[in-house]
Amino acid sequence: MSYYSPSIEKLIEAFERLPSIGSKTAARLAFYILNASKEETDEFISAIQKAKNNLKYCSKCFNISDTDPCEICSNPTRDNSVICVVEDVKDVVAMERTHEFKGLYHVLHGSISPMNGVGPDDIKIKELLSRLMGGEVKEIILATNPRVEGEATAMYISKLVKPLGVKVTRIANGIPVGGDLEYTDEVTLCKALEGRREL
Repeated sequence: MSYYSPSIEKLIEAFERLPSIGSKTAARLAFYILNASKEETDEFISAIQKAKNNLKYCSKCFNISDTDPCEICSNPTRDNSVICVVEDVKDVVAMERTHEFKGLYHVLHGSISPMNGVGPDDIKIKELLSRLMGGEVKEIILATNPRVEGEATAMYISKLVKPLGVKVTRIANGIPVGGDLEYTDEVTLCKALEGRREL
């Protein structure tokens, strides 16, 4: 039996469909929206509608953008000879926050995961290969996530790209800054040792 009216229940259920939102958080969000002013709720609804209507995938890198090509791909100061390959749009944001990478991106929109029915044809690998055919790209940096699917995707792409004469590198994995060795798992320690560099 529901304690809420059907309209409130439906709003709570809508919030529960969002990732990482449980029933209590969904109820709090629903009541926040209900208690907000009409202007605030109209602005919220408008922001969602504008995002859904205006955003598109960049035809070059497959990042989400208001423009095609996206701001990064159309920026003349970016280094066109280096492409950082990431799994998700959120990974582009994470890389950009470092202010270190000055090249371009390629968003795969997933990783190879046979257990979940995701094969190489289900993500943007063919599109990456076609970008490399022009000869302008000298290096790709594989920045897929350091888990089984990300590692498998990186290895698969590496095997396809190396015969093209393009340098393939992988982001380093290891101990996070501020972490303690005693609390670090064995796999992470092994990766840290493999990725060591001379000082």
